[in-house]
Amino acid sequence: MKKIGLLPKLIIGIILGIILGLICKSVDNYILIRILNTFATTFSNFLKFMIPLVIVSFVIPGIAHLGKSAGKLLGLTASIAYVSSVLAGFCAYGLGMIVLPGFIKASDVAEKSNIDLSAFFEIQMPPVMGVMTALVLAFILGIGIALNKSEGLNKIIVELQTIVEGVVKYILIPCIPIYIATIFAKLTASGDMFKTMKSFSIVFVLIIGLQLSYIIVQYVIAFFITGKKPVKSIKNMLPAYFTALGTQSSAATIPVTLKSAVKNEVSEDIVDFVIPLGATIHLAGDTITLVLAAMGVMMLGGSTPTASQMIPYIFMLGITMVAAPGIPGGGVVAALGLMEKMLLFGADQQALMMALHFAQDSFGTATNVTGDGAIAIVVDKFAKNQNK
Repeated sequence: MKKIGLLPKLIIGIILGIILGLICKSVDNYILIRILNTFATTFSNFLKFMIPLVIVSFVIPGIAHLGKSAGKLLGLTASIAYVSSVLAGFCAYGLGMIVLPGFIKASDVAEKSNIDLSAFFEIQMPPVMGVMTALVLAFILGIGIALNKSEGLNKIIVELQTIVEGVVKYILIPCIPIYIATIFAKLTASGDMFKTMKSFSIVFVLIIGLQLSYIIVQYVIAFFITGKKPVKSIKNMLPAYFTALGTQSSAATIPVTLKSAVKNEVSEDIVDFVIPLGATIHLAGDTITLVLAAMGVMMLGGSTPTASQMIPYIFMLGITMVAAPGIPGGGVVAALGLMEKMLLFGADQQALMMALHFAQDSFGTATNVTGDGAIAIVVDKFAKNQNK
């Protein structure tokens, strides 16, 4: 029997949540939603507990690995990847500010419903540390392990990563469809469903459109630097793009991405170095999603995304999600802490972010890996100039 993927489960969860909300609203009895909300509240608290652990266990090995491979090409590749992710974020912010206010207006936000949809009880799970503390600790330990070659500490962190990855893969991710179903049941019961779905559809179209456009932008930039034609280069990367649509994982797509990048006449040594590294640190597609979706959710709640909020958020996204692409959906889980601390997102807003991210995760991953090919072309050019 074929296993049902996460996206179909998410869609089923949304549909069932809407149906449950409609039924409860029609009979004017919300006990089932309150029971589900009790689970959702507990899950949300557990998610907040796990976020610092996700950051520490994912980011430390990523930084330590970069340090071990120190060199000019590493610095160049990491810099291009980070700039590309940040540039994608600013493109998303600019597009969002131009388009979204015309479709999502603060005046359209519905008044708060008097219906009691609260949880019956709540289990508090305070995180072992704050999000920013986790980030600072990750940088210190990651750099320290790389410089001091602390194999013992590195082994402990890698084992912690294995445990946390298992929690994310086998507990958090499977529970997300139920969590999302609860949120949509609450939205339906409170009368906010139509507005939310309308906003989601607009944001989703913008995300996919910008992701496809950004692929072209990356190869046009590569053309101006190297002279390699964008159309031919993108055509050679299509197998990687479509493989990523199916795998939803940059890491799982690496074998195909390697073969595709070589077709663009990039030396195999550069391809073997840049592509696996890019699969870890180049997250332009995810950044586009997490910026545009965040803006949509903020406007949906009646607030306007300001530059003072979004610019630091964009810069931090490129750092926080290092090594997160190893797990489908890992990027959004790692970024939840930023949303909470920098954008002041509550549990419901974070749930909407997860729903939208998982809905387009395949396209975001495909954007990431296709962009890795453009980075490989540029790095290869610089490497050849160095060797002259």
